[in-house]
Amino acid sequence: MQLITGISELVVNDLDTLGALNVVEDAAVLIGGGRILWSGPSAQADTALHDHLGDADSTPAEVVNDDDIENGTLTSASAGVELETIDLGGKAVVPGFVDSHNHLIFAGDRSAEFAARMAGEKYSAGGIATTVAATRAASDEELEANLVHLMSQATRQGTTTFEIKSGYGLTVKDEVRALEIINRHTEESTLIAAHVVPPEFKENPQAYVDLVIDEIIPAAIGQAKWIDVFCEKGAFTEDQTRRIIEAGKAAGMKPRLHANQLTDGGALRLGAELGCVSVDHATFASDEDLAALAEAGTVVTLLPSIEFSTRQPYPDARRYVEAGVSLAIATDCNPGSGFSNSIPFTIAIGVRDMHFTVEQAVWAVTAGGANALQRTDVGHLGAGAQADLAILDAPSYRHLAYRPGVQLVERVYRGGELVADNRPQV
Repeated sequence: MQLITGISELVVNDLDTLGALNVVEDAAVLIGGGRILWSGPSAQADTALHDHLGDADSTPAEVVNDDDIENGTLTSASAGVELETIDLGGKAVVPGFVDSHNHLIFAGDRSAEFAARMAGEKYSAGGIATTVAATRAASDEELEANLVHLMSQATRQGTTTFEIKSGYGLTVKDEVRALEIINRHTEESTLIAAHVVPPEFKENPQAYVDLVIDEIIPAAIGQAKWIDVFCEKGAFTEDQTRRIIEAGKAAGMKPRLHANQLTDGGALRLGAELGCVSVDHATFASDEDLAALAEAGTVVTLLPSIEFSTRQPYPDARRYVEAGVSLAIATDCNPGSGFSNSIPFTIAIGVRDMHFTVEQAVWAVTAGGANALQRTDVGHLGAGAQADLAILDAPSYRHLAYRPGVQLVERVYRGGELVADNRPQV
């Protein structure tokens, strides 16, 4: 069991309300069995310890489990266990970041494409084919090593929950092997065989849609939790998207969608109609789109680093908030349109260029990401949550936007275990 004290600001979060960080000043957190047993003011820590440790001479209770949590309150806990105390001396603590959209399994490098885009060339979805060729040629070991490397980088910047998509193999064999590798590192695996039409189907894209529906989706049953489609000019039409999403749902996969990244089409309303848990990008969104998404309860996941890298216009988060849309922010880390796996970077851009408040942005990368994955055990630090948290080398969560480009994440815990430590090594 661990007691973390000396927390200047503790972001607890309300999963239901955008920007509701429920900050506790001069706070403490009690961790046991990989979960948050209690969080609150330091002045109440002794009482919490007494309640949860019990009489040291009594028979130890079983380790906390889901049945011990009732309405966010711990009803039982282990007794007679060792207690580790950690005094942060006035540092802020936030929930571990939930990156609900990224493409971390791939091979190859597209830095030349990025340089060309910065020199004035326009981004298009077609560049994905470059990564497809490199990924198909890579070994399983090479793909997994790169995935682990990128996840480690992101973890050191505070990310503790990852959704990871396939989509750079575009054959039955390559999509399934990507999912198998992904599943060794996260339970949030997404099949996006409908990323682009591969070169060998260029003259017959409908045949590739049939392949996705008739062969790839059935082969991915039990491997993919989510089904996704890139519904966009140069990728897949709305009719093709509907067929693929419905096939994925019939196979037991939950739907999400890449929508309206490059053009103002009908993908967002289609996502709402199909019951997508999240529609992502949403760079171009009409008032009608936002109304439909709000009514459907679909999360809109905005991806600030993509607009940064492609020089697309930044969506104004204020419009989405006013429309009553549920929001999340994620990295969409990928080798083409935005190769950043830094959630703090997305916070800074979201605040400066998308007009999120600091509170809304921090909420969107924690509680918002959890909502986009239909998770209630991550994205907050209330009793019963997984003990996933980031300790900041700063007195306030506001520094995440206030000091862009600075490594502010000092330590990261996942399930109560220290998984990253950025403090100077002596």
